[in-house]
Amino acid sequence: MRKILVVGAGQSGLQLALGLQSHGYEVTLMSNRTADEIRTGRVMSTQCMFHTALQHERDLKLNFWESRAPRTEGLGVSVAGPGSQRVVDWVGRLDGYAQSVDQRVKMAGWLETFAQRGGQVVIHGAAVSDLDYFSRMYDLVLVSAGKGELVSMFGRDADRSPYREPQRALAVAYVHGLGPRPEHPDFDAVRCNLVPGVGELFVMPTLTTSGRADILFWEGLPGGPVDVFQGVKDPAEHLSLTLELMERYTPWEYARATKVELTDAGGTLAGRYAPTVRHPVAHLPGGGLALGVADVVVANDPVTGQGSNSAAKCAAVYLDAILEHGEKEFDEAWMQATFDRYWEIARHVTKWTNAMLGVPPEHVLNLIGAAGALPPVANRFANGFDDPSDFENFFYEPERTEAYLASATGGPADS
Repeated sequence: MRKILVVGAGQSGLQLALGLQSHGYEVTLMSNRTADEIRTGRVMSTQCMFHTALQHERDLKLNFWESRAPRTEGLGVSVAGPGSQRVVDWVGRLDGYAQSVDQRVKMAGWLETFAQRGGQVVIHGAAVSDLDYFSRMYDLVLVSAGKGELVSMFGRDADRSPYREPQRALAVAYVHGLGPRPEHPDFDAVRCNLVPGVGELFVMPTLTTSGRADILFWEGLPGGPVDVFQGVKDPAEHLSLTLELMERYTPWEYARATKVELTDAGGTLAGRYAPTVRHPVAHLPGGGLALGVADVVVANDPVTGQGSNSAAKCAAVYLDAILEHGEKEFDEAWMQATFDRYWEIARHVTKWTNAMLGVPPEHVLNLIGAAGALPPVANRFANGFDDPSDFENFFYEPERTEAYLASATGGPADS
């Protein structure tokens, strides 16, 4: 029986560990927190997962909360103009619904499931010296802990990492009491509110520890008017700032948020990080190797909501590659080839995310504007969140955008 060590108990690490476990591998999972500590801790992300990523969970029968989590059937875009008036407002329908499950709920539940199924859980914040030791005991070491000392083992890929500094200041609040959008009260949608020169506000339904809730998520330009959450320790102050900014820049969202309250004392999160692609293989001091997983090797800004989706897709790719490899050695060539398989998916996410972090060119503004009058365009844009590779066909190049819009106005949109 092959022995595999997975370091990190997030979306990718747990999904991969549970998948390997189901195929008879002897898996050890290292987590710096227990399931109870995760469940009672602070929120970790926004994690709206679209159809393809959700299907990877279903394939492994890990969709424990699917019947309880809100079904997000649409994705809407609003653009603020002068005087905080909406100059664009539309919603596209998703081909398959999306869902968000608070990672405190999911990761705690998955970690307990892994242990109940006979997996070995080691509660320990791993250091490089630990991996050096463990690499001699295991056939494969996978690092899916996206922060801290371990990430520094994986060198930055300068050719694929255009940014050295964070491009957004991030602030999240989980709330109860948000009213429905009057435009579509009959179904749930993720709302993407773009405020030029300021940042973005995302609003999405979720399932948290206390049931149905909504997430208010500001992404502010560093040094701008939304970059005010650093050093804020009081959750109530965090929420108050969130609502003040909504009232000022997105009053249409604020109008349904006047009665919200935080879900719990751990329902806020703030931070920032530089989007980075790293080389996938770490060389340990004693000569061993470790393979980076998901955010460790491809960390994009959350402006396109791809983090947990990419993590699920990475885990699925790595699981297939490990199963196909059989009893052969997990050498550096295999590790690089496995990452390259994942990069074929991740490169589209990275390209799209980096494009959305910049000032949108005229043809992209035209596309977003046209979606308000052309439902097929709105639908296609919305479904790009599930399959970002489609943006190659109509988003990046003015000529392709113009050709697509011309075809969309003359009949059904190409897809």
